[in-house]
Amino acid sequence: MHEVERLASLMRSARRILVFTGAGISTGSGIPDFRGPQGVWKKRQPVYYQEFLASEEKRVEYWDYKSEGWESFVAARPNAAHEALVRLERLGKLGALVTQNIDGLHQLAGTSPGKLLELHGTNRSVECVACKRRSEPAPSVETFRKGRSTPLCPCGGWLKFATISFGQALDSELLDRAATEARKADMALSLGSTLSVYPAAGIPAIVAEGGHPYAVVNRGETEHDAIATLRLEGDVSDLVPRAIDLLASAPEAPTP
Repeated sequence: MHEVERLASLMRSARRILVFTGAGISTGSGIPDFRGPQGVWKKRQPVYYQEFLASEEKRVEYWDYKSEGWESFVAARPNAAHEALVRLERLGKLGALVTQNIDGLHQLAGTSPGKLLELHGTNRSVECVACKRRSEPAPSVETFRKGRSTPLCPCGGWLKFATISFGQALDSELLDRAATEARKADMALSLGSTLSVYPAAGIPAIVAEGGHPYAVVNRGETEHDAIATLRLEGDVSDLVPRAIDLLASAPEAPTP
């Protein structure tokens, strides 16, 4: 059986799939990954959260990076893989979609907000580090470009994108929700992630530890290859839509 057919077969047998996505699902939408051969961190060093809080120079470095790619980010649109996961939800198979991505493309594609857990936050809002008020990013990007100083909240606090920076703790409530969804799932499907960033990468492993099938699709090795039931090497935006096409076209076997 071809690997794509095997993936469709695993999904067909599942009732509640936990999908976990990383940067590799969005490269087809023009958003660069972080750790690949041409990844962002090959060209820039991340600004740690503590550095952002302590230094205006680091805050300007952070905003310089964020404003640099703003137009391409705003122009990015969901690709075939994002859209395929919306179809997976409509087929009644999706328990939860847990993502490391901050691009908001799952939401734009139509994944239900109640199913979507964005563990690392979102680039589609800026947030005050003091009062936590959120707002649209475009005015802050424009403010930075004009004055090259950190945009400020009306309360006087510094604004940053509503994403989890290096050195910043994840939202513990959101992480707990993701773990709960993993314990409810009867299959895990990891897409476009090296599965090297924890604690996020531990979420799909919970499903495998429960004795359920775990499929991993990625271009390049991942840290979960050894525990995967099925490992597909290649482009997520090609392989996953094909598997979900097969899933949608074939009837489920009747329950005995």
